[in-house]
Amino acid sequence: MEIVIQKFGGTSVSTHEKRLLVIDKIIKARKKGYMPVIVVSAMGRKNEPYATDTLLSLIDNNFKMENPLASDLLMSCGETISTVVMSYELSKKNIFSVPLTGGQAGIITDENFNDAELIRTQTDNIFKILNDGKIPIVAGFQGISEKGFITTLGRGASDYTAALLGVALNAEKIEIYTDVDGIMTADPRIVSEASLIKEISYNEVFQLAGQGAKVIHPRAVEVAMKGNVPLIIKNTLNDSEGTVINNVGDTNVITGITFMDNRVQVKVEFNNTREYDDIFNTLADNSISLDLINLFPNQTIFTIDANDEKKLQVIMEKLDLQCTCIENCTKIAIIGSRMRGIPGVMAKILRALTKEGIEVLQTADSHMTIWCLVESKNAKNAINALHKEFHLG
Repeated sequence: MEIVIQKFGGTSVSTHEKRLLVIDKIIKARKKGYMPVIVVSAMGRKNEPYATDTLLSLIDNNFKMENPLASDLLMSCGETISTVVMSYELSKKNIFSVPLTGGQAGIITDENFNDAELIRTQTDNIFKILNDGKIPIVAGFQGISEKGFITTLGRGASDYTAALLGVALNAEKIEIYTDVDGIMTADPRIVSEASLIKEISYNEVFQLAGQGAKVIHPRAVEVAMKGNVPLIIKNTLNDSEGTVINNVGDTNVITGITFMDNRVQVKVEFNNTREYDDIFNTLADNSISLDLINLFPNQTIFTIDANDEKKLQVIMEKLDLQCTCIENCTKIAIIGSRMRGIPGVMAKILRALTKEGIEVLQTADSHMTIWCLVESKNAKNAINALHKEFHLG
């Protein structure tokens, strides 16, 4: 039995016309000999009647916070509606299907409502449906606790549902359908010559997602990587081959470039190691996340989110420490699993930016990512220069 998981996002199931395209993808999978298991998101986006955010607007924030169990029950409705509507559309094509909630599909979780953790995946129901020659249509983003309460897995977690089922059912692949052709070498709104990445490693996708690229839910990648099941990002609206996410990845030194805006660079002067400890312990206690940390004998430099700047200033005053801040910064991430051990990558980055007259405020690196901090006014030019330098177009 060759199973393929096909997950369709909210825009893919939002209208009758788009649902017909979804059915076409399902039919093509069956013609290739696959047994599809379908995962769907809630239909549409905010302000559309069955979108999750629209449903949540029916209750206020205080009720959501005080009653997470009730909030999860409400949030689960959008995906449940999608399963039945898709089943109806398939029935008109004489294709038999069974709509399932996440719990009916075997997603068993703890009771951490709004962000539940998986306990186990029970596959009996789905295998029975497949053996009966029918298509399971599973509500993404949701599960059920062992006490029978509906839970949700965190925002955007329909991808996660697809990955959980893909691994549990030993699927050949997990196809994630959306409204883009796949993962691009850079944001096409920033870089007009951005191109489709045909193959990328799980670890590179982690880096892209962690550095601001809206690619795929990180938990979905983690599950697929552990189960060694390929993920494929595809477009519902066309027949593009999409981007394959696997253990191999691309052969290029650099795979892609992404960025995070709204950063502030902070320089703190101190006199002794005790002050150094005080800085980091106090910032951690106040939930201020630090990035691009550089340490020197009497100075530390790091970046924070701009939303934390006022809180940082208050802390520095209490610690009686001097700090200077550079606002309106952008952190650019140059990502590639094959750059490790390749000499001259940083030199090429600095050469490309210097050629454009762009000052680099700070750098850091890991085995597959190099970060450069620049002023936000220079970010677009910097990303384009780097994209061109590494021939990613």
